[in-house]
Amino acid sequence: MNKDSIADIEITAENKCGFCTGSKCCSYFTQHVDTPRSKYDFEHLLWQISHANTQVYQDTDGWYLMFRSVCTHLQDDGRCGIYATRPEICRVYDNDYCEYDEPPEKNFKRFFADYDALHAYCKKRFKKWSR
Repeated sequence: MNKDSIADIEITAENKCGFCTGSKCCSYFTQHVDTPRSKYDFEHLLWQISHANTQVYQDTDGWYLMFRSVCTHLQDDGRCGIYATRPEICRVYDNDYCEYDEPPEKNFKRFFADYDALHAYCKKRFKKWSR
C-alpha cells in the first residue's frame, strides 16, 4: 500500500496495527520500579542498565526499566504467531492511543539509554558519588 492510498483511509483501532511498521508494541516491554532515592537505589539501576538492551526512564507515572526485546512470537510480516492462544495481557492491550500514534519517548521526563548516561546523572545528583 502506498502513501497516497493510505491518505484516503481512516485509521482506527481496528485497522491501525496493519499500518504499523516494525510492530512497535511488540519490540520492547517495561517494568515499573520504585522511585530511586538513595545512592544504593541508583547503584542498583546502574547494575540493571549494564545488561544488554536495557534502558531506564521516568515519566509522569514513575520510573521504569525498558527492555528492548522483540517478542519471539512476532512473525516476519508483523503478525502474532500465537494469536489464538496469546497471553491475556496481549488480548487486553488497548491500541486506541499507542506507539503508532506517538512514541512513548515523547513523554519521558528523563531517559537513560545506557550506563554512561545514568552514571553521569548519578554523579550530578549525588555530589559525593565517587566517595
